[in-house]
Amino acid sequence: QVQLAESGGGLVQIGDSLRLSCTASGRTVSRGSMAWFRQAPGKEREFVASIPRNGDATYYADSVKGRFTISRDNAKNTVFLQMNSLKPEDTAVYSCAASNTIYYDAQLAARDQSYFYWGQGTQVTVSS
Repeated sequence: QVQLAESGGGLVQIGDSLRLSCTASGRTVSRGSMAWFRQAPGKEREFVASIPRNGDATYYADSVKGRFTISRDNAKNTVFLQMNSLKPEDTAVYSCAASNTIYYDAQLAARDQSYFYWGQGTQVTVSS
């Protein structure tokens, strides 16, 4: 079994930055794609960003493109989400997800059904 643990969330002001981390334990999942999703109160879970094993491609939701950067360190089984220029609409619980499949198709990379392993999430609140 694989466990994913997120960290780095918190309460910030508009325009601030945060860096989220997600570390996998149990066994390596570095051979597949990893992703970040988020869910705001009263809303459905939405895709944020995804990255395949080699890190040679990245996929982003339009709402975060240019502000967020996803990266990974396979040696540490960790994926990161650097979030800059945060806005109140970025407030949500951010969860990481992992798959044993590598996605180079943007639509597949953005589907939550593409990922089998999920973390519990970390709260990000952007105060106005």
